Amino acid sequence: MPLPPPDAERQPFHTRAVTCQGFMRADGLWDIEGHIKDTKSYPFERDGRTVTPGDPIHEMWIRLTLDNRLKVRAVTAVTDAAPYRLCPSITENFQRLVGLSIVSGWTAAVKERLGGVEGCTHLVELLGPVATTAFQTIAPYFDDMDKKARKVMVAKGETPPPRPRPPMLDTCHVWATDGEVVAKEWPEFAVKRG
Repeated sequence: MPLPPPDAERQPFHTRAVTCQGFMRADGLWDIEGHIKDTKSYPFERDGRTVTPGDPIHEMWIRLTLDNRLKVRAVTAVTDAAPYRLCPSITENFQRLVGLSIVSGWTAAVKERLGGVEGCTHLVELLGPVATTAFQTIAPYFDDMDKKARKVMVAKGETPPPRPRPPMLDTCHVWATDGEVVAKEWPEFAVKRG
């Protein structure tokens, strides 16, 4: 269900579109791409040029190439549109992400390397949904592969090893270890309500 109608007349001023996609590569790695585009509904001056309604004030892209453990193997950052001519000159700093893994502490590690004057606010913000997209792209694939491998082991009369604790447990009300979803999907990690 969409939002209810607003209770006052209004006029659009700003639109931000964020799109992220995950890709499985033929070489066994993964590409996760993010795109951010900001537009205004009115003309304005910035850095000696006129930005017309609908033209992007920000249009930026980032691609993280990851391995199966969500470790960053390569980074490509591009700024197609920005409010200042100097904005694109910082994209090379995003190479500092190579070697990091998208695990607990990812956001802090990104800000340590690219926070403040060391990065671009918009590209750094984009790394949040890119990280979520990486997890949404890669984790279900390996969960499905794990389930298939476990079924084969059971069919052969073998005992599969214990499953590792899913990282999303207790990060959302749906993933509460005392909730119905965990009890059904991961009963070995469920805790009884007290």
